[in-house]
Amino acid sequence: MLKEIKKEKLRVLVFENRTSLGQVAAKMVAKKINQLLQAKPVINIIFAAAPSQNEFLDALINEPDIEWQKINAFHMDEYLGLPPAAPELFSSFLKKKIFSRVPFAWVNYINGSLVDCKAECERYTQLLLSNPADIVCMGIGENTHIAFNDPHVADFNDPETVKLVQLDLACRQQQVNDGCFDTLNDVPEYALTLTIPALMSASHVFCMVPGVNKAQAVKYTLEEPVSEHYPSTILKTHDHAVLFVDTDSFSKIAAYNS
Repeated sequence: MLKEIKKEKLRVLVFENRTSLGQVAAKMVAKKINQLLQAKPVINIIFAAAPSQNEFLDALINEPDIEWQKINAFHMDEYLGLPPAAPELFSSFLKKKIFSRVPFAWVNYINGSLVDCKAECERYTQLLLSNPADIVCMGIGENTHIAFNDPHVADFNDPETVKLVQLDLACRQQQVNDGCFDTLNDVPEYALTLTIPALMSASHVFCMVPGVNKAQAVKYTLEEPVSEHYPSTILKTHDHAVLFVDTDSFSKIAAYNS
């Protein structure tokens, strides 16, 4: 680790590259898992699906001594309208990267192929309310979204736990930039997402944000006031949140790069 700073309540850890970021984040998450399991028989973890999570997830599944059979897994958002098992689905990503590779007690998927979105939101809401999140492992979007809470739909006091949202242009373009879709027209316009209060209700939040494409989002997160115009700024209010960045994603923080 190159440096550590604090922005309001948020710990920010800066690493030389995304590989070391992922390795240290995995060790910190594994340590927290083991601490929580000393006090609870089962814990609940929500995972994000994005290329920014690759190094972290690869390292996490190789961490020794994690009792996966005592962990319920959830994912935090999903596209609407793609065929079941389409490789672009976040459920497909997480199944490939972690859900099928370690023996979780229970894996819970958001079903984005259902016609009745309201019923699916209600179903997944009840799962989350019955299994309150202990840990959220997440990223930040290029437009500062967390999950699919883009600025135009972000609500820090959202009464919902899971909701239907229309994705903004910057969010959809990011999916092309990340190589998840070939063209903007291929990216679905709608998705189901956990809301910001649902994410922030977790006892511990670990946020992995490597890469030069995220530099502006990191700058907004750390330097702008907490507001729904930049949804990720809410991380600065959480009692136990850690932001992991590399030199690329941290490159626009002038005060720490002079």
